[in-house]
Amino acid sequence: MLKFGKDNEVITREKERVVLVGVRTGSEDMSYSMSELSGLAAAAGAEVIGEAVQNLDRINTATFIGRGKVEEIREFCANSEADAVIFNDELSGIQTRNLERELKVHVIDRTVLILDIFALRAKTREGMLQVELAQLQYVMPRIAGFDKSLSRQAGGIGTRGPGETQLETDRRHYIRRMDSIKNELAHIKRTRKTTRKRRNESGIPVVALVGYTNAGKSSLMNRLLFEADRDNKDVNVEDMLFATLDTEQRRIKLSSTHEFILIDTVGFVSRLPHTLIDAFKATLEEVAQADLLLEIVDASYEGYDFQIEVTDKVLNEIGAGGKDKIMVYNKMDQVKGEFYGVTSCESVNISAETGENVDELLRIIEDHVFADRAEITLLIPYDRGEVLSYVCDRGVVKETEYTEAGTKITVELARMDYDRVKEYDFI
Repeated sequence: MLKFGKDNEVITREKERVVLVGVRTGSEDMSYSMSELSGLAAAAGAEVIGEAVQNLDRINTATFIGRGKVEEIREFCANSEADAVIFNDELSGIQTRNLERELKVHVIDRTVLILDIFALRAKTREGMLQVELAQLQYVMPRIAGFDKSLSRQAGGIGTRGPGETQLETDRRHYIRRMDSIKNELAHIKRTRKTTRKRRNESGIPVVALVGYTNAGKSSLMNRLLFEADRDNKDVNVEDMLFATLDTEQRRIKLSSTHEFILIDTVGFVSRLPHTLIDAFKATLEEVAQADLLLEIVDASYEGYDFQIEVTDKVLNEIGAGGKDKIMVYNKMDQVKGEFYGVTSCESVNISAETGENVDELLRIIEDHVFADRAEITLLIPYDRGEVLSYVCDRGVVKETEYTEAGTKITVELARMDYDRVKEYDFI
């Protein structure tokens, strides 16, 4: 919960005591999912004091879990002074209302928990707008059964964002606010599109880091910056789920002639709310437009294949499933014994922490993004200045000589750029 000082300034945030609840309706192993839920709760600033998993043939439409389990959890919450109960699934507004009435504590679901973490971490204007839009999209279909539980003004998990300022408003106000956010995000998207166009015109390739949250994407970005002698441009790193939310971009120089732009954005997680995927689509377009994807995998985690499955599913949803990709198995310094990653594309085992095999990763990146580049010599007439400008902008100039017939220039160009100027090839 939040405490306020002078002028309502937040001075501390005590940890909420929470109980986790999951439901198994088949033979699935709930250990990973519940462990992940515990990590999400910690990322939201909560202390987990209890956990309950119930086996059910079908979900209870009124309270999600069975009557006996409701009574058991209510008694535990009362005896342990719990502040909230977090469900590992998405609840309807009616289920949330009924459970709060029965349990006598705040009840939230996995989606609200993830949205809350995003609300806590969003720093840029775009990030905050995207989170608010996702929250509103979640609340809209639940207004009827969600009204009382959402009208609280107290702090705590699941109450940041629109939950503090718009919970007493009607559906039309939500719609107006959502339209306003979408318009502002559309403006930001146009600005990003212009920036991306300029970047494309420069001919500098883009490499995007993707993967499960806390797999080490930001750590790898910092390691690559260190290798490029640009460690003064470090990004924030924390051993926590969703430590990185806003998109980060850095320029990495491989040699005197080769450089690329490295992009790090939000990590993925199982059951990532579709409202978040929709809201962050503009940001995730950076991934879809990249020349190469580095899919970062935590090799020290036993269920890393599940994390790959989740990541690939999200990549397909945002239209990046067919992109050129390298599997990067990270945290090898924490792996005991032999490790063999299973993948259908090129892969490399590294440690962003120690720098192990990072030089090999850079070599593979260079092979992928600069494979279609070749060094050629062109003779461009003096009256074709626009061609010379294009070549200089799109390629890496190695040598220039001014002759009677025109400018003789040796340059490294990508294949598609060469095709546009090949008539000036000096043979």
